[in-house]
Amino acid sequence: MSVPYAPPPHPTLTPPPMLTSTTPGTWAHDTMSRRIEADILARLEEENSEELSSSQFTAAAAKVASLRKEIQESTVIRPVEGPNDPDIADWDSLVSSLPPSTTYLTAPWLTAEFYVYRRVLEAFDYFNPSSPTHKFDPFVKQKRAGLLSSVSSAEALLGRIVKLKKNDSGLQVALLSALWGNKMDLSIWPADSDGSVDVFTSIVENAANNLLWDDTPTLIPSMLASSPCSVHIIVDNAGFELVTDLALADYLVASGVASTVTFQLKGHPTFVSDAMESDLLETVDHFSKLADSHLNCAAAGERWSKYLTEGKWICREDYYWCQPFPMWKMSDKATSSLKDADYCFVKGDANYRRLLGDCAWDYVNDSFQDVVGSYFPCNVVALRTLKAEVGCGMKKDLMEAAAVADSNWQVNGNWGVVQFGSPEK
Repeated sequence: MSVPYAPPPHPTLTPPPMLTSTTPGTWAHDTMSRRIEADILARLEEENSEELSSSQFTAAAAKVASLRKEIQESTVIRPVEGPNDPDIADWDSLVSSLPPSTTYLTAPWLTAEFYVYRRVLEAFDYFNPSSPTHKFDPFVKQKRAGLLSSVSSAEALLGRIVKLKKNDSGLQVALLSALWGNKMDLSIWPADSDGSVDVFTSIVENAANNLLWDDTPTLIPSMLASSPCSVHIIVDNAGFELVTDLALADYLVASGVASTVTFQLKGHPTFVSDAMESDLLETVDHFSKLADSHLNCAAAGERWSKYLTEGKWICREDYYWCQPFPMWKMSDKATSSLKDADYCFVKGDANYRRLLGDCAWDYVNDSFQDVVGSYFPCNVVALRTLKAEVGCGMKKDLMEAAAVADSNWQVNGNWGVVQFGSPEK
């Protein structure tokens, strides 16, 4: 589908079509034809079954069931309901920009995904202060489970991060730990390690072998030369991935690389595990109260709480981060929020897709600097593990090798990029 927005401000680049979900066999098609309904929404119903069976949630239960049916049948996308909702004007504008009769499959994939999660909030009457389900987070149980399961891995990670020096290798370890957050909680990071053996450096080195583009040789000297600088992190997921973001921010402030770190967080629940300010504060509070068996976590929680109190860490929420608009169509509020940033780290696959407008850029020939660096309001760093069939600025030989080694290399999160762009280049 052609891009229904003004193109990014680049003198020669014209955005290619946006990804849709119409092609069987693609991750996009599987997501919108099956996974988001049969896996994600079904799990939402199961995890909130007690609430949804109560009289206060009768309307919400019916609306979630209706939403699942709409997705099964790929019906026409309708406007979001909620005339007094604070983000309704943005969603009215977005839905009205779609061609008539646009369905869940024919809509731009990113639009359809974000739309489903916004419809979940509509089902729960999230913004209505007179509703019994006002501000109910249907994903909070999954996020809290992720937080609780992260502690053993976090204990090992934080014991290593706190020892890092203000130098090239220290910053690289902190950056790559934030990049591989989700995978380090599974196969890459040994959850039973107590930190006594320095396995973490070798893990990072092995993980670097799966990078399809690595701008750390340019990024790291730039940041060290600019220190102390102002860093922003556009956060993705709660759970262990958020812990790795906090660990990166901890290193940046403690080492003096950054004077402040600002966390750009979702303004409402979305994409199941995406982090809001409440999730970040809950993580800090939980770690600070851990017992002697998790000394590194407890010490980190106390440091993080102090950073927040002293203003060295800042939390900012915005509904814009919950919407599928490309980042070249950033809201005035979000743009203003980034005005003091020297470097902005963009975490996660969904945020990366928004950097690219979810457009089918050439993986090799369209550089990250041309596609993103040319319009972003400050130095921008994408820390992304691939979970969607979209990308730019990768090395052809590494990409081809990944395709030979792993048929699902574009979507399984085992391959990543560190890409650095600047408005000054």
